[in-house]
Amino acid sequence: MAVYSTGAAAPVSVYSAQDVIMKFNRYVLFLLASMALVGTNVGLGKSIVVAVPVMLFALLRFVIGVGVLLPVYKPARMRAVRRSEWLALFLQALFGTFLFTLFMLYGVSHTSALAAGVITSTIPAVVILLSWPLLKERPGPRAILAVALAMAGMLIINTTRASGGAETSLLGNALVAAAVCCESIYVILSRRLTQTLPAIEICAYTHLIGLGLMLPLGLYALWHFDLAGVAAATWLQVGWYGLAASVLSFWLWMKGIRHVPAQTAGVFTAALPVAAVAYAVVFLQEKLLPVHGIALLCVMAAIVIASRAQPAKAAAEASA
Repeated sequence: MAVYSTGAAAPVSVYSAQDVIMKFNRYVLFLLASMALVGTNVGLGKSIVVAVPVMLFALLRFVIGVGVLLPVYKPARMRAVRRSEWLALFLQALFGTFLFTLFMLYGVSHTSALAAGVITSTIPAVVILLSWPLLKERPGPRAILAVALAMAGMLIINTTRASGGAETSLLGNALVAAAVCCESIYVILSRRLTQTLPAIEICAYTHLIGLGLMLPLGLYALWHFDLAGVAAATWLQVGWYGLAASVLSFWLWMKGIRHVPAQTAGVFTAALPVAAVAYAVVFLQEKLLPVHGIALLCVMAAIVIASRAQPAKAAAEASA
C-alpha cells in the first residue's frame, strides 16, 4: 500500500487562493482516485484469495510491481544508497510490503470486506498513536480525539457478528489490524528516509526487497497449486491488483499531493473506506448494517481530524 507515507515528504507547491480554486478539481480527483483504488483493492483481494493461495497471490503482486518499476532500478543510483538507508529500506519492506500484504490478504479471507475497509482506514490515527513512543511526538488534543474516534470505529466493527461467525470475524479483524500497524510503522520509518531518497525510489526498493522475502513462500505455494484451475478473469484481477497496489495508487497520490497542501490532502483518505464499503456491497453482496455506518462515520471523522492535527510540541510552538 504505502500511499499514506507520501503526504508529509512530498514537495508541496505554493499557490494563491485563485490558483488553488482553478486546480482544485483536477488534483483532488487524483487524490480521490488513489484512495479509491486502495479501498477497492481490499474487496478485490478478498475475491482473489478465494481462488488463489495467499502466498502465491502475494508473490505475483510483487512480481508485477517490480516489473512495472524496472526503469527505477538504476545500478549507479542503487550503489549510492548508504548502508544505513538500506537497513531502513529493509525494515520498511518487512513491515510495509511483506507483512502488510500477508496480514491483509489472510485477514480479508477471514472477515468481511466491509470490516476490513473500515479497519484499514484507521491508519492515520494509528500513525499518530505509534509516533508517540517511536518518534516522541506527543499528540495534541485533536490527535487524541482522532485516535479515540478511530478506536471507537474498530470497537464497533469487532462487536458486530460477521456472516462467518464471531470467532472467524475477530480473527480476520485482528489480522487486518496487524496489517494496519505494519503500514503505520512503514509510514513512521519513511518520514526520515524520504529526506534523502526520492519517494519513487523508496517504493521501488521496498518492493524489490519484498519480492525477495516473498519468493521462497510464493514458490512453495506455486509448487503445490494447479494454475490451470484458475479462471482467466481471476488472473486479470491479480494483474490489476498488482498494478493498482504497487504503482497506480502511488503515482496518483504523488501527482495530487504536489498541488494540494498535505493537511488538506489527508482529508481525502476518507475515500478509502467509502470505496471499500461500496465495493463490498455492490460486487460482493455484503450487507451494510447500521453499525457499519456508525463505524464508518467514526473512522471518517477520525481521518478528517487526524489530517489537521499537530503534535503537542508543534502546536505549542505555533501558538507562541
